[in-house]
Amino acid sequence: MYRGLKIITAVPAHQAEATVLGVIETMPKIVDTILVVDDGSKDRTWQVLSENKNPRLVLLRHEKNQGVGGAMVTAFQHALELGCDVVVKMDSDGQMHPEDLAPLLDALIDGKYDYAKGNRFLDHRPHLAKMPKIRLLGNLALTFLTKMASGYWHIFDPQNGFIAARTSVLRRLEIDRIARDYFFENDMLINLNIIGARIVDVPMPARYGRERSSMRIATVLLKFPLRLFWGYWRRIIERFVLRDFSPLVLFLFAGLGMMIFASVFGGMAWYQSYRTGVVTPTGTIMIAALPFILGFQLVLQALLLDIQSTPR
Repeated sequence: MYRGLKIITAVPAHQAEATVLGVIETMPKIVDTILVVDDGSKDRTWQVLSENKNPRLVLLRHEKNQGVGGAMVTAFQHALELGCDVVVKMDSDGQMHPEDLAPLLDALIDGKYDYAKGNRFLDHRPHLAKMPKIRLLGNLALTFLTKMASGYWHIFDPQNGFIAARTSVLRRLEIDRIARDYFFENDMLINLNIIGARIVDVPMPARYGRERSSMRIATVLLKFPLRLFWGYWRRIIERFVLRDFSPLVLFLFAGLGMMIFASVFGGMAWYQSYRTGVVTPTGTIMIAALPFILGFQLVLQALLLDIQSTPR
């Protein structure tokens, strides 16, 4: 136990025969249960896990690969059955170091937060410089999109998978709705905001070994923005319409409606002027410009209300 809390670490493992035992062997004593989910590995991962005699080890297995999110959903559900206070996710590649676990838990406990996550951008520059440049650029772009989609404007580094969650908040989540693939971390933030969970970022160094991520940059660039777009609208509707109605929704939909009207009307007027060669009357221009300006102001106001509504 750690500071009176029972801790379970969930370790999603896929093709991790070379590294997963190292993660288990270096797990701090403050961890009560090490819950490893073999996510359909085709190598010797399950065999080396089965041969391990660590008394804290609990093994689960997916016959088919479901993705990191699928493994974590299974781990969350089983952790709730086992009974614990906090579930911590640690990857099986050894890039999440044991010494970073206690600070993550301290931030969760001292601030009475529901969810804590690592943030590599808050650490010292020498560590951050080790992050591959393609990951750094992708992380910066995804951070802004995830801030908007999730509503957690104060968090950074949303792809950081070193997370700790209280089981009290996991019981409030619809766990089956969480994304099963590498969108897991981003989707967790969206779902947590819907129920008003409080989140904190914890500084930790960026650690990278020789392991190569199986997440393809092209997949992220093509799929994540669209999924974040739909996640944004799901969050807005569920939190600010179905759970607790907010004027944010009125500002947002009225503003977008006015901007769409202005864009369509203005575009048609421009095309008519281009086709006929007749200069567009000032009144017509104003009919297009004023709704767009007013709509833009309403959308900005909705954005400010969303930022102010961030659970603190």
